[in-house]
Amino acid sequence: MSEYKSSLLRLLDERGHIHQLTDAVALDALACREIVTGYVGFDPTAPSLHVGNLASIMLLRRVQQAGHKPIVIMGGGTAKVGDPSGKDDTRKMLDAAQLKANIASIQGSFERVLAFDGSATGATLIDNDDWLSQLGYIELLRDVGRHFTINRMLTFDSVKLRLDREQPLTFLEFNYMILQAYDFLKLSRDYGCRLQLGGSDQWGNIVNGIELARRIDGTEVFGVTAPLITKSDGSKMGKTASGAIWLNEDQLPGYDFWQYWRNTDDRDVGRFLRLFTDLPLEEVARLESLGGAEINHAKAVLANEVTRLVRGEDAARTAEATASTTFTGGVGEDLPVLVLSEGMTIAAACTALGFTASNSEAKRKIAEGALWLDEEAITDPASPARPGRLRLGKKRHALLRVT
Repeated sequence: MSEYKSSLLRLLDERGHIHQLTDAVALDALACREIVTGYVGFDPTAPSLHVGNLASIMLLRRVQQAGHKPIVIMGGGTAKVGDPSGKDDTRKMLDAAQLKANIASIQGSFERVLAFDGSATGATLIDNDDWLSQLGYIELLRDVGRHFTINRMLTFDSVKLRLDREQPLTFLEFNYMILQAYDFLKLSRDYGCRLQLGGSDQWGNIVNGIELARRIDGTEVFGVTAPLITKSDGSKMGKTASGAIWLNEDQLPGYDFWQYWRNTDDRDVGRFLRLFTDLPLEEVARLESLGGAEINHAKAVLANEVTRLVRGEDAARTAEATASTTFTGGVGEDLPVLVLSEGMTIAAACTALGFTASNSEAKRKIAEGALWLDEEAITDPASPARPGRLRLGKKRHALLRVT
């Protein structure tokens, strides 16, 4: 662990949030001298962010905890273009009304994790459509585009990977890095923003913004990226066979959100406690050192802490109580509920609940003897679904009801 002098870089480092950073010495000195304004961008391509975005939200929380000012940039403008980073195909284009609705829906996730209190370190949420939609095309090409060479743009991973795989990269997406760089320039000018943070896949975009601010305004700005969060089994953070783990309650029931963290691999518990909670590092070290069945206590602590942070105290308490009741044979009040439609099969109910990604997968699970309705093992995937408590394996529970 490096010996940083500023509380900002020390906190980011000791919590495991730093992958790369530009001019660490100068940024460290700046953070010791003054309040640093830092931002992270989020494209509102869905009504909710997911667990994969939580690492970036935590970057802003750490900025604020260290006594600096976080800015949330909602990409209402850049989402109209689509970030090609880490994508194999072109994103679906959303209209202005959809993007505006998504921003309104997403905003609550930030309000739980960050303090928007109007103070010198209070968080601010800004939509980059406010300035990107005002840019004239000729103005953009003349004043910004001339600072980018095609030769260099072709070397960035977001472009290179698509071309290497012979997958189409539209001219629209090719311009994304220019618009994101312009965001940093604009924020530097209008808000005194000196730092951009993001995931490791954003390194190229961040460096572009740093160079643009230096070339046009002669301003020194900085970048920090966090490591890509993958689980010990190699799978991507926030993705399951049943779909994304959404932060919004209306996109994913509280019990399912809690249970996702409770099911964390033993090897990931300590790392996730450092990244996604505020528990003291001494306590994290104690919890991750637990062995055998005791590690389950650490997983429950992780689930409670993250659920409390993202969903609130009541959600954490209810989910934990539901888990306790469910696993001792009762029926917890926070279990996911599926209202059965006429003629629905038990396999279709599994898929509708998100227990399985398809009816075919549900049939495989039933053939393996993994599905139970109340205390009865299900053997026929075509059997009619009826009211009761459905269980897949030991960890997935839901209630089936009729209207």
